[in-house]
Amino acid sequence: MAWIVPGCLILCLLRPGQAHRDVYWDRSGYSEELHQLPHPLLYFSSRDVRILRQKSHTSHSAITRAIRNAVRTMLTKSTFYLPPSDHLSFTSKWNEVYGNNLGVLSLYCLLFPEDQAALDFTLDYLDRMAGYPRWQVRAAPNDEVPVAHSLTGFVTAYDFLYPFLDAPRRQGYLEKIHTVTKELYEFSKYRAWGKHYLHNHQATNTLAVLMGALVLTPHEPQTALLCKQIAIDVMEKTIFLLDHVVDGSLDEGVAYGSYTSKSITQYVFLALRHFHLNHTGSPWLKQHFWFFYATLLPGFQRSVGIADSNYNWFYGPESQLVFLDRYVLRNGSGNWLAKQIRKHRPKDGPMEASSAHKWCTLHTEYIWYDPELTPQPPADHGTPKLHVFSNWGVITYGGGLPNNLGNTFLSFKSGKLGGRAVFEIVHENPYSWIDGWKNFNPGHEHPDQNSFTFAPNGQVFVSEALYGPKYSYLNNVLVFAPSPSSQCNQPWEGQLGECGQWLNWMVDEAGRSAGELVTATQQGGMLFTSGEAAEAYSSAMRLSSVYRALLLLNPQVLLVVDHIERRDESPVTLASAFFHNLDIDFKYVPYQTSEQLNGAMMDVWDAQYKMFWFDHRGNSPEPRIQEAEQTAEFKKRWTQFVNVTFSLEKRVTRMAYVFHGPYVKISNCRFVDDSRRGLKITLNVNDTEVVVSVVTQYTDPTARFSYLGFGGYAKVEDATQVTRFGFGTTALQSQSRTTSSFFHFGLTVKVLMAIALSLGLVLLAAHWKLYISFSKLLRFTLLMVITLWFMELVALWSTCTQPMCGMNWNGNEADLDTDGRSKQWDESLGKMSPVVIASLPGSGAEILKHLFMNHTDFVYIRVPTEHLDIPEMEFEFDSFVDACEWKLSDVHAGRYRLIQGWLQSLVHNTKLHLQNIQLHTGSRGPFPAEKPGEAKKRKYKRKTSSLDQNTKYKENVEKDTEYIKGLRRHLASYPNARVVLSLSSGSWTLKLPFVQGVIGPSMKALYMVRDPRAWIYSLLYNSKPSLYALRNVPQHLAMLFKEENKEKCNLDSGYAFEYELLRRQFSTPAKDTVSLLAHLWLANTRATLRINKELPPANYQLLKFEDVVDFPQETAERVYAFLGFPLPPAVLNKILFATSTNLFHLPFEGEVSPANLHTWKGKMPQKDIRAIEDICWSVMTQFGYSRLTS
Repeated sequence: MAWIVPGCLILCLLRPGQAHRDVYWDRSGYSEELHQLPHPLLYFSSRDVRILRQKSHTSHSAITRAIRNAVRTMLTKSTFYLPPSDHLSFTSKWNEVYGNNLGVLSLYCLLFPEDQAALDFTLDYLDRMAGYPRWQVRAAPNDEVPVAHSLTGFVTAYDFLYPFLDAPRRQGYLEKIHTVTKELYEFSKYRAWGKHYLHNHQATNTLAVLMGALVLTPHEPQTALLCKQIAIDVMEKTIFLLDHVVDGSLDEGVAYGSYTSKSITQYVFLALRHFHLNHTGSPWLKQHFWFFYATLLPGFQRSVGIADSNYNWFYGPESQLVFLDRYVLRNGSGNWLAKQIRKHRPKDGPMEASSAHKWCTLHTEYIWYDPELTPQPPADHGTPKLHVFSNWGVITYGGGLPNNLGNTFLSFKSGKLGGRAVFEIVHENPYSWIDGWKNFNPGHEHPDQNSFTFAPNGQVFVSEALYGPKYSYLNNVLVFAPSPSSQCNQPWEGQLGECGQWLNWMVDEAGRSAGELVTATQQGGMLFTSGEAAEAYSSAMRLSSVYRALLLLNPQVLLVVDHIERRDESPVTLASAFFHNLDIDFKYVPYQTSEQLNGAMMDVWDAQYKMFWFDHRGNSPEPRIQEAEQTAEFKKRWTQFVNVTFSLEKRVTRMAYVFHGPYVKISNCRFVDDSRRGLKITLNVNDTEVVVSVVTQYTDPTARFSYLGFGGYAKVEDATQVTRFGFGTTALQSQSRTTSSFFHFGLTVKVLMAIALSLGLVLLAAHWKLYISFSKLLRFTLLMVITLWFMELVALWSTCTQPMCGMNWNGNEADLDTDGRSKQWDESLGKMSPVVIASLPGSGAEILKHLFMNHTDFVYIRVPTEHLDIPEMEFEFDSFVDACEWKLSDVHAGRYRLIQGWLQSLVHNTKLHLQNIQLHTGSRGPFPAEKPGEAKKRKYKRKTSSLDQNTKYKENVEKDTEYIKGLRRHLASYPNARVVLSLSSGSWTLKLPFVQGVIGPSMKALYMVRDPRAWIYSLLYNSKPSLYALRNVPQHLAMLFKEENKEKCNLDSGYAFEYELLRRQFSTPAKDTVSLLAHLWLANTRATLRINKELPPANYQLLKFEDVVDFPQETAERVYAFLGFPLPPAVLNKILFATSTNLFHLPFEGEVSPANLHTWKGKMPQKDIRAIEDICWSVMTQFGYSRLTS
């Protein structure tokens, strides 16, 4: 191949102007010699070019059409799209467009080598770029982002077109790539973007360094190696951090999120192709599709505008979607959504993609598109669905739907700065290479906790103000006055970090700014969600609660409630709400309802969208409707907003806002209850009275249960039904038949009374005229009364089917509440019933702590720990397993009094029990103190071992001491938290009826079971030394059948007969460990299933460990429903993190994830698997486990 380049140079020198044509002819066929060239190498090799060209006429024809149109546009307007001829003009403005368009240009030239005009244009383009001394923008000399865009595009074009370039160009372009790549490499060491993980700047610039290094590898290997090392280090840490983000979101919002994900998807591809680093199983990537789908407003043109945003996306997202489909999802959904977005892309107006962005990912979309994946929408597409972004703190409803009448979109945000994962990493500091907020940059976020948007029928009524300065009033949130800590707009102050071009996350309290998504539940066509944002405001305002609840009553009606709670010393006396809309064609105008409530209206082609408001005192202040223009990206953006200000009462103030579309009638809106625990609002919707109940003491399960009658956060009632969010809708008994019956019954009584009165008058007249004796008259009257009474009884019997008419006998609203109370409420405790978790050790029950720990509704207590242990009894309570079943009759007989008292104290008087625990110091108390001379007699090795043990023991004690202190603090903050007792000994699985008898009939029991093959694998093979050895299982089994242990239980008293088979197996001289453990699993599981049949189904739930890992959300929802609560988004995030990220470890085991769930299949000997299946199969089938061996 060496002769081709000199040959081209000679031809160029001898015949100027002909070199391009000669290169063209050389490149048209891609001969075998051309395959030996070092390029292309980034995304494909020269051997792949022929296939890529073939696809342009077949499977990729739609994308090819978009590529051809883009190139034709650039050729037609060459003076606009070509880089300026002089360097001054190139650096005078933001110039990323020139790098962004090189990808599609170079791919087109590769696919269509016969288009000489396109090649000439592209070469001229590259020559100009290579000729500039520097690519920096003069107005932003310290910002390397435009340089990175130029380098990425230039490198891509160089790689794609390398066989078409003459030698001078190859050398000149390579030198430019070398210079800029090395420059970015040096900048990465001290620029802020070099340490700001998950930020669009870092992803963009680091990817440019990596691509430059990959192209330099065949030519400048030493420079390439340095650059690759730093780029891979940064991007691998980025992927690692992204895997903490279990909902697939990016905190910078959809627009900037598309910017970051463009670079992330390219890195994942390049890392797989060049370094065999496979990240396609990343939990973040698996969920990233929903970040684009669920945030789409009806019509596929506009996305939710959280954080700095335009109307939709900056880059892609078609490229990212086809990548996800090909390498991650493999279900056609990515191809389908990419197709919908391309089909519906606006061709003009404010939602049209900018010239700098609209073609920049076409080349990767073409390369990654897999035509074998038939485009198809996600399951249940077509019906409005709630989607919860548990890490981002965002919910959306109605995303990814066509723009049809009735397809309503709603969004709500109440999240933590940087997203939950980053916020916790910053404040908990789990990684030594992370230095708090110095390693993150949430500057594109907005002060927008508790903000919402609403688009009834797909028509945007309330929207975000999009990209702009960070003022709270430019978001749909509350601001307060007067505030002593106001930084701008005095005396008003909004949320922390406001007032600048970027969110100031490093100043004062701003780094702790956080909202909390409290609940999000869809019930049919209704939705309820709420959030707390007090932590997003300055502590100087002394706000204890800024709680906002949204209730979508139907696709046309949204009720928003604000609950503001101030501390006594709070200086603020006013609260002001804002509602934005960017649509300049439809202006807000003042409006007043028939009940004289003030509001605003937006007329959309004679369809009127209305809003109005009132507070708990009946006040409805007049609004101020304003317009504003603010700097956004490199232009101005206009917005209009409604502003309404309420005065605050001394402690609690509540305001309600109603938003509705044109096809509904709303009237008679008012507060009907304004109590300490919650509020009730009544309103007529299309002449139907609706009562909405919302709990505002949302952290207290007792308050929720007392106010609503169940453990949720809101309910809606009308004449025919009641909807409890999280628990369904219940039809109320029809009142029409009863009313009608009473009407007929009353008429019957009236007729009978009239007849009796008439007869009485007749008898009276007869007495005077006929001289009937008084005794005869009295007997006749008595007979007539009895007859009339009998007739009334018959009438009553025929019209009323219940013993007492008007009483509630059929389980309607009141009875459902009472029934729910009986299942979840413990009258003796005066609060919700306790929860007990039991399982065999090694079954994975520890993972359930993520459902309960650090949540306001629960206090999660592990037993045993260093300070919380079972009291000493007349016999030893086995910490692993025993064969003794304790029954309810044992409670009545007064057996095991120490255990009974301990359980009652721990559950009924938890706070006092914890307070009375004597916390140990780090010293090992139980051991006698050494005499001075004894230490000298020990050997050095023995002393070292003892010191290590004491150090470890001290660490464990200190850790457990902090655990007990944490429980105390938790109960001090949440005194009504529900006790969850996690009993780690397998002995408790046979004693749950006894435990229920001790702590109360309302106790809820969770029993965790695990596939016996996985359970035995975890005991024997999953760690070194094995859990089997560490837990000293042989000794526990030996103790189980010792003669002296018969006093605990025997065949005649409390011994679980299922253990007899295990006892025989254990007594065999040549016992096999696998067989022994299989019999243990079988005995314990069989006995547990039999014994726990005594527990009512409403009090006992069996869980499979595999279900928790494979279906974490569904299983968590089932557990919470069993306990009478809807699943909170924060808990959902925890269980998703524990089961999908490979970052949670079970004790003595590896990471927990679906991929690791069946490790035993590949690592466990087949004979062991077969033995386990043969022994345990009769019970395994009951749990749905399938046989692996024949």
